[in-house]
Amino acid sequence: MSLFPEDIHSAAAAIIRDFTAAGLVVSTAESCTGGLISGALTEISGSSAVVDRGFVTYTNSAKTELLGVQAKTLLRFGAVSEETARQMAHGALFRSRADIAVAVTGIAGPGGGSADKPVGLVHLAAKSRGGALIHRKMLYGDIGRSEVRLATVRTALEMLRLLLTH
Repeated sequence: MSLFPEDIHSAAAAIIRDFTAAGLVVSTAESCTGGLISGALTEISGSSAVVDRGFVTYTNSAKTELLGVQAKTLLRFGAVSEETARQMAHGALFRSRADIAVAVTGIAGPGGGSADKPVGLVHLAAKSRGGALIHRKMLYGDIGRSEVRLATVRTALEMLRLLLTH
């Protein structure tokens, strides 16, 4: 039995299997998911061969201190932005021994949204040491805090699998 829905558990198991076979290591940088991506990966037996570390950087100061996100980026674009997600992924990659890092920042709700940045907006970035970078802007909508977070985990796991093939 898993703490996560079956589709997330299966996706995480596939990542652990495929990353292990490829000899690759992953790290995560999470804001709105609060560690759920790392949790899904470490739910799988054998994950210690793949998961180096996870950064939960819920506040702007944590993003700056732990991941090196530039204060000027946060001021200009905000915590929930493509630019911040990209810098989070870069920081997670280069402040770990990972080959691939994934980062997420968003507004899970129910409050905190605005006209420009509505509830359900999430920016995700995944980066490899080889230079490949993927960004996704997801508009999940106001589907509930837990559902936004789980949808974000699903997207992050898909992005990790995609970078594995690059």
